Amino acid sequence: MLLTGLVAGIAAGFFGIGGGLVIVPALVYFAGFSQHKATGTSLAILLPPLGIGAVYEYAKKGNVDWQAAAIIAVLLAIGAWFGGKYANQLKGPTLQLGFGIFAVVMGGYTIYTSVTKLKAPPASPTPIVESAPSLAKPE
Repeated sequence: MLLTGLVAGIAAGFFGIGGGLVIVPALVYFAGFSQHKATGTSLAILLPPLGIGAVYEYAKKGNVDWQAAAIIAVLLAIGAWFGGKYANQLKGPTLQLGFGIFAVVMGGYTIYTSVTKLKAPPASPTPIVESAPSLAKPE
């Protein structure tokens, strides 16, 4: 359990993930939880700390769009309620299969877009400081 928490925290700080891709599989495969119990436990774990430390570090660098975060958070709460309500009506193996398919599709998409960007020719450098108008009087 300690290793699961540490790995999930590091993954959250690096990639913005942790619950679904780290905690849930660890609870299922190493702690023997059912898929439903692992998902519910993961949500309970993430509710209090939900990345406060990582958000603080990203916000210090100006890398948090607070308006987008607020809008998405409200919709996330609504979507999570619907998802939780209907996920609990599925059989465990069905939910586990859906989780696996989601992880593979998102992983494949992430790999594809990353490779595409790495193969793209580098963009021309953008000047850091634009030329300032000359203060000298024309002759």
